[in-house]
Amino acid sequence: MTTLPESPLSLWLDTYGPYSAEPQLKEDLDVDIAVIGGGFTGVATALELKRAEPSLRVALLEAKTVGFGASGRNGSFAMTVVGLGFGVTAMLRGKQFLKDAHHYMMKAVDYMDDLIQRENLDCDRIRSGFLRTATTKSYIKRIQHDVELMNSIGFDDIFWLSAEEVRERVNSEKYLGALWEPRMVLINPAKLVRAEKELAMKAGVQFFENTPVVEITSQPNFKIKTPEGTLSAEKVVFATNAYSHLFPGLKRKQIPAFTYMIATEPLTDKQLEPIGWKGFEGVEDARNLIHYYRLTPDKRLVMGGGPVGLTWANSLDADSDEDTWKHLEKHIQFLFPSLSDAKITHRWGGPFSVTVNLTPSLGYLGGKRAVYSLGCIGHGVSLSHLNACTLRDLLLERQSELLDCPFVNRKVIPWPPEPLRMATISAIRGYLQVEDWFYERELPKEGR
Repeated sequence: MTTLPESPLSLWLDTYGPYSAEPQLKEDLDVDIAVIGGGFTGVATALELKRAEPSLRVALLEAKTVGFGASGRNGSFAMTVVGLGFGVTAMLRGKQFLKDAHHYMMKAVDYMDDLIQRENLDCDRIRSGFLRTATTKSYIKRIQHDVELMNSIGFDDIFWLSAEEVRERVNSEKYLGALWEPRMVLINPAKLVRAEKELAMKAGVQFFENTPVVEITSQPNFKIKTPEGTLSAEKVVFATNAYSHLFPGLKRKQIPAFTYMIATEPLTDKQLEPIGWKGFEGVEDARNLIHYYRLTPDKRLVMGGGPVGLTWANSLDADSDEDTWKHLEKHIQFLFPSLSDAKITHRWGGPFSVTVNLTPSLGYLGGKRAVYSLGCIGHGVSLSHLNACTLRDLLLERQSELLDCPFVNRKVIPWPPEPLRMATISAIRGYLQVEDWFYERELPKEGR
């Protein structure tokens, strides 16, 4: 298997505090179910399996440490958005798919929030609500169309806010209006995934960190070779998302693309006074290549998005991008001039999983002894938690309404091999960039 590169530490991981990784696997071990991947999907699935059938022997393998991947580096938004948003999803997959997918995502946000509160998980939870802001007249039309679309298919908790109404929540003179949805939870992702790890360990799940998978064979049972041990299992969960192409059976179902983030020092009351932001709302703009941002409990501004990184042959060595970090700094100043002197303390990046049709996929791999989840397209915080329940029901062959989810066992269009893969994804990114330019042609360069 490919050795995963080191990455610049996210705000979440850098400020986590002391962390003791579980020992590597250094023996030959037999279990009922092996989980590969120590992010939200893997940890939550292991927990759900153990709770469903406490007698199961469940072990989780993580190549680095729990939360090393997207689960320790993401934007911290647990939200209902699928793919590139409501309008794009309806265009690509149809209104019925959007309706079913949004119902699933609503359940996902609520399920994750219930878990946090029920188990009293320390993760800086804020149920803040979500704003998608318009910064041009063209974006007003796009967002109002999305609000009308969602209202027309039965969702009455998504609203249009005027410029005055959105500025009462978060004040920027660039805001011309916004979509408002109350169903959003902000968390500290590193704290959450590692709190869930402790919960899973108490339930009896065995964790092995710094234990990359070297080889997998599947007859008669799965045999998973690691550098210093072997895990034999009747069933396997591939909770590998943006790293899924490292496994032959998943190689072309998804590709990794890269997003980048920055965080400021804790902001002073004087800096924040012109902005307000008393409700700590999570904010995105209406672009295809979105900017997403929030305030942390200690009042740092965290912003990510903008340019998306792509690599040749699915290389995972693209966690740093100076140009994108500079772009994000300029965008903060564009939106909030009072923060022009705010110091940037953290800059990081990481991969997210992209399918050809920009929607998630989970289901069986081969027969019914292996399941997978991938393609969260940057919206995996809430999605991965309900997906864990769905993977549980698939693997245990339980009847469940979760299996009616439109992401389950659907045909996944494979990405083509190189050089067509790079040409395809570059063309998709190029189209999205051109459309963003068209919508923003009235803005000054620093606002794009």
